[in-house]
Amino acid sequence: MSARRAGSKQACRLQMVTWNVGTAEPPPDVISLLRLDSQPATDLYVIGLQEVSASPVRYISDLIMDDSWSHLFMDTLAPKGYVKVTSIRMQGLLILLFAKQAHLPFIRNVRTTYTRTGIFGYWGNKGGVSIRLSFYGHLLCFLNCHLAAHMNYALQRVDEFEYILETQELDIHDTPNVLDHKVVFWFGDLNFRIADHGMHFLRSSIDGGRFKLLWQKDQLTMLKKKEPLLQEFEEGPLDFKPTYKFDKFSDTYDTSGKKRKPAWTDRILWRVKPKTGDDDRSAVDDDDEYPLKVVQDVYTCNMEYGVSDHKPVTGIFTLELRKRYESPLVNVTAEGVWSADEDAVVSYSVQDTFPSCTYDWIGLYKTNFKSPYDYVAFAWAKDYEVPLNEVVKVTMRRDDLPLLSGQYVLGYFSTNMQSIIGLSPPFQIQESKLAVLEGLVPENINGMGK
Repeated sequence: MSARRAGSKQACRLQMVTWNVGTAEPPPDVISLLRLDSQPATDLYVIGLQEVSASPVRYISDLIMDDSWSHLFMDTLAPKGYVKVTSIRMQGLLILLFAKQAHLPFIRNVRTTYTRTGIFGYWGNKGGVSIRLSFYGHLLCFLNCHLAAHMNYALQRVDEFEYILETQELDIHDTPNVLDHKVVFWFGDLNFRIADHGMHFLRSSIDGGRFKLLWQKDQLTMLKKKEPLLQEFEEGPLDFKPTYKFDKFSDTYDTSGKKRKPAWTDRILWRVKPKTGDDDRSAVDDDDEYPLKVVQDVYTCNMEYGVSDHKPVTGIFTLELRKRYESPLVNVTAEGVWSADEDAVVSYSVQDTFPSCTYDWIGLYKTNFKSPYDYVAFAWAKDYEVPLNEVVKVTMRRDDLPLLSGQYVLGYFSTNMQSIIGLSPPFQIQESKLAVLEGLVPENINGMGK
């Protein structure tokens, strides 16, 4: 059995969050939102935010450096062993993908894109941002949308969704469009409202936990009965309070003069690509040999966060899949003893073919690194196609290495795949003699200078 076709089964835990943050600054922590203490541990996090502060000055600064929300999620997840694989932002819309370090070499062909719909498509206050990837060979796409507001625009919301699906191009040959993927997760502030019911009936039903009384007048639920496209998407039961609109820092629905009706504006749906009579036999056989099943375990909101007039919604899924491969494309190793006293040697070997590039590089990372670009030092990979299993060596200059001791890993980043496709085992970098000379450690810490 080849490295590509290992075929073992795995149940992976996917946690998704959607939250319209209403231009607010982040709360002090998001630990309970991310359920970091729950078991089994999450394998993938996908976080979709809407209305991240996007004033012109703020937006430009966020393009140079990550926004405060991204920093909070990275600072929270990195110490737990999660790495931000990628993200994309369009004005106030933001989507982030995090994965356990162990999964990084099996996340490949990452692409991101966006579509504007708000204000005639020129200003990205509404629209969709998406991430696609291959996860152990299974093609997934996550689409975070913020659709048109207000009760009377239900059909416009469907039109906007269809427009986003029709116009997004993902720049990859096997799945150029969103619906080409094996599984699509559609989530965000979809802005569908609860029609017809008066305020008193709404609030009494919510206060009594009788959510089923409101389902039949939920606009998205009603439209799914008529719109073939929407019928392809599944959603768990809405057994939680409508997540809009609250007075900030409270569990009280809108008491302002507008008194907006409560609604399930914030949703998470998914679609498994249906089999059709047009599928060729090899594609059908491939799906049978490498199945992917989606099971929703949790669908709820988190009432403890009050920085916005929306409450965040969480969906937790089990992805039951058979791996198409379980060996990395590249093996990476740190040769010998490393310290900043001399140049260090990295060896790597290609285990299976992939589209290498002259801009591929090998990064040196702390073991709790936050993203592929959070490297301490890097070296370019060879700018020619390396034969399979041939050991190649590249050098990292001592001037770039850390002076103090610590645990590190090496990662091979593929520019064409936009992902780390090989990780070394953790290794120790020794304290440098230069650390003593520069006063970074006491002279006698290792018996030196006596």
